[in-house]
Amino acid sequence: MLDRLLKLDWVLNISAFLLLGIGLLALYSISLSEKETGGINIFFRQAVFSLMGLSVLIIFSFVDYRHFRSYSTIIYFSMLVILLAVLVLGSVVRGTTGWISVGSVSVQPVELAKIFLILSLASFITKSKGILSEASRLTVAFALGGAAVFLVLMQPDFGSALVLMIILLAMVLLSGIGWKYLAVMFFLGMASIILGWFLLADYQKDRLINFVDPGNDPKGSGYNVIQSVIAVGSGGMSGKGLGHGSQSQLNFLPENHTDFIYAVIVEEFGVWGSGAILFLFFIIFYRMKKIAETSIDNFGYLIVVGSMGMFFIQIMINVGMNIGIMPVTGIPLIFLSYGGSSLVSSFMILGILNNIYITGKSTIKGKVDPDYEFN
Repeated sequence: MLDRLLKLDWVLNISAFLLLGIGLLALYSISLSEKETGGINIFFRQAVFSLMGLSVLIIFSFVDYRHFRSYSTIIYFSMLVILLAVLVLGSVVRGTTGWISVGSVSVQPVELAKIFLILSLASFITKSKGILSEASRLTVAFALGGAAVFLVLMQPDFGSALVLMIILLAMVLLSGIGWKYLAVMFFLGMASIILGWFLLADYQKDRLINFVDPGNDPKGSGYNVIQSVIAVGSGGMSGKGLGHGSQSQLNFLPENHTDFIYAVIVEEFGVWGSGAILFLFFIIFYRMKKIAETSIDNFGYLIVVGSMGMFFIQIMINVGMNIGIMPVTGIPLIFLSYGGSSLVSSFMILGILNNIYITGKSTIKGKVDPDYEFN
């Protein structure tokens, strides 16, 4: 077991651990002021979630990722079932029916759905190559992904639906398609955006409208963005110090432990803290790219592609809305934001990526299953 642990991609893992450590420091700072969190020690709970995430990382590092290909149909329909269950049994949190309560713990199933979509799409695209025409493969892929996107929009959770769409687009685009299909995808995307607007709740529409001009409603839908920009701008180069961020400590910044954790970090750790976070994310993407390049099969390659799309869009949206260049959509910042569902799911992805990395390293060069290869 120790020998296998040593074979993991420790550059990737340590980068994630460092991000987790920064997030825990920020949550400890926030927990010093208990008014915002209703007296819940979010630092302690996140530490417990972290241990769960590390356990999941180790488990999935030892599970051969190729087994998921055999159960892809079950994985896909399980995803649809849990998304339907949310609509029927889910609790409403901030206008979105995206949570299922299990005792005192609330679980956000869409985080698991993201991984299930990656695995099922990777399997379908791999299996259908050489069997279905390019047009048929593209149509079915969009139908499979579109069903999940639609169910998430019904919650309504536009942010998570956007993540699922980016996962779908990234995997389809990098699986190799002709330029004429790119035009079709563009028009379908525009149609989805228009349809999505009519499925949004009123408060979500207000977020998008006031994204252009937060000052239009400074005490309402524009309040969060204004306070976040103030927090980011007041941090300076070195920050105000741990526990000394006025916006977070005095509770001017709403959802500072989830949506706006980045603003808390920049306010207390400054530009240097922000730069460290972005640099660690860069290392993670660099390692993911290397894992994709050394993957022994198309299935593993597409899993990495989908994971990169998932991570990239979540980082871009969260950081963007913290600095006022993206609308507020409630997307957590991976490894940093408070929340067990997001954290454990992120470590699950990390575990699968580690297994792809180990398999690639331990496979003799040139000994690749031809059924998996792209031409």
